[in-house]
This record gives sequence, structure tokens and C-alpha cells, in this order.
Amino acid sequence: MKIHREGFATISLVFLVLALINGAVCYWFGEMPGLCWTVAIISLVFFLFIVSFFRIPARQFTTGDSLVTSPCDGKVVVIEEVYEPEYFKDKRLQVSIFMSPANVHVNRNPIGGQVKLSQYHPGKYLVAWHPKSSTENERYSVVIGNAKADILVRQIAGALARRIVNYLKPGMEVKQNEEMGFIKFGSRVDLYLPIGTEVAVQLEEVVKGGVSVIAKL
Repeated sequence: MKIHREGFATISLVFLVLALINGAVCYWFGEMPGLCWTVAIISLVFFLFIVSFFRIPARQFTTGDSLVTSPCDGKVVVIEEVYEPEYFKDKRLQVSIFMSPANVHVNRNPIGGQVKLSQYHPGKYLVAWHPKSSTENERYSVVIGNAKADILVRQIAGALARRIVNYLKPGMEVKQNEEMGFIKFGSRVDLYLPIGTEVAVQLEEVVKGGVSVIAKL
């Protein structure tokens, strides 16, 4: 397992703060070893929890020209036809995946192809499962297209996730399951697929980024 580069600064800062807290506790309350050990154990658990946010587990990815793989780890919370107003401006099949703080937070390309749109939108920080989070929260919209279809992937910040990172630029040629970006501390990713696409998941199903098949084109 590797640690994502987006986590280096955060992990270092958390380590420094916890070290200072533990040093202060032991200095001022050295005659209370029970308290020192309690603070140390809590600090260790918290530090490992922060490190887990930025983990990149080794995986055997699923690939296929007709397959749409999951862009992230999480749980499927929406499968419905909606009007997509930003790029397609018509009806699309929306599949939304909620990422809890415990999930792997790397985002991956669901298909390979050319990047046709990469647009950042500032916004609110509603909870990620709120119906309006897709259009009102801070978000990053990316459209990837190939001979099979054009697909919009929307990274959405949540109440805890206050930073979205996206590495794609218009005109780039990308491969399926390569890193698209990263969202810190829980969030949501929406997929907008052509109407009639065969969905391969169900509501409440737990999926893994780059491994689970979301749909077949």
C-alpha cells in the first residue's frame, strides 16, 4: 500500500501537532503516566486514521472498451434519469457514489479517451448526499469521450471535503483507471451516462474504484 502525494503535507502537519500535544502533556503531567499513555494511544489512533485517508491500495483493475468502471470507492446512492444542464444539456442517466471518510479517496477515469471538458466550480459545502450538492457544492466537472460515448464525471465536495484536486486538462488523452484526481475527507462522485446505458450496479451497492463495473456501453 502506498500513500498518495496529496497527503504528504497533511500527514506531516498532523504528526507535528500531535507530537507537540504529547510532549506538552508529558511535560506538565509527567506524574500522571496513565494520562500520558491515554493521550499517546488516542493520538496514534487519530494519526493512523488520517494516514488511511490517503492510502492507495494495490489492485487488479478492470478494463474494457465497453465498460464504465467506478471512478471511486464508496456506495451507490443515486441511479436515475436527470437533466444535465452544464455540458450535454439533455437527459442523462446519473449514477452517484458517496465516499465516506473511511473510503479510499483517489478518483479514477471511468473510461479511456480524450478530455473534452475540465471545469472547476466554486460553491457551497452541503452534505454530499444532499440532492442539491451536485449543482450547488464546490465541484469539478470532467467530460471524457471516445468512440463509444461521452461521459461526464463530477467530483463534488461535501461538508468535510474542502479540497478537490483534478489533474486533467482539455485535450489530454487518458487511459481507463488512471488517476483523475483526489477529494479529501469524504465526498461524492456523479457519473452522467447516455440514456439507455446498461447499469451494472444497484442502489446501496458498495463499489471499488477501477475494479467495479458501473455500466456497459
